[in-house]
Amino acid sequence: MKTILNGTQLAITIDRLCHQLIETHLHFEHTVLIGLQPRGIYLSDRIHHTLQKLLPGTPIPYGKLDITFYRDDFNKGAALHVPSETDINFSIENKRVVLIDDVLYTGRTIRSALDAMLDFGRPATVELLVLIDRRFTRQLPIQPDYTGRTIDAIISEKVRVLWQERDGKDEVIILE
Repeated sequence: MKTILNGTQLAITIDRLCHQLIETHLHFEHTVLIGLQPRGIYLSDRIHHTLQKLLPGTPIPYGKLDITFYRDDFNKGAALHVPSETDINFSIENKRVVLIDDVLYTGRTIRSALDAMLDFGRPATVELLVLIDRRFTRQLPIQPDYTGRTIDAIISEKVRVLWQERDGKDEVIILE
């Protein structure tokens, strides 16, 4: 096991990502945030909370998207995927959407999210924010717009993001 980000580094990284979003979206008039279920919502909750502290009084629509039934391996005998709740109570029609997930690996989760997102309207633009980019494992031409940390992990290594709310501590680790 190797630690990529400890709790302090993770907090600094989230703060940096929020400042990058503010630089790009400024007042968030036409921007919405969407966290991907199940594990991306821990990051998106923190991003949304931090943005609300940095921009008090600025409404930033925030939703959570479950992609279970849009996955290309849903009926392929892969591991059982238990659906999570989708909570998007706004239209994304002509909005600037920022999709948020914890780890970008093959790109298939993001492809599924793009399909699922269209049920809520056609966005003007879509950006991707990820905490960890495993850049050499991509199977689809999907790249993040905002990245917390880029790592070069071999295919047999697993990247785990631990969250205080779920795992009892904040940390990003690589398991061999």
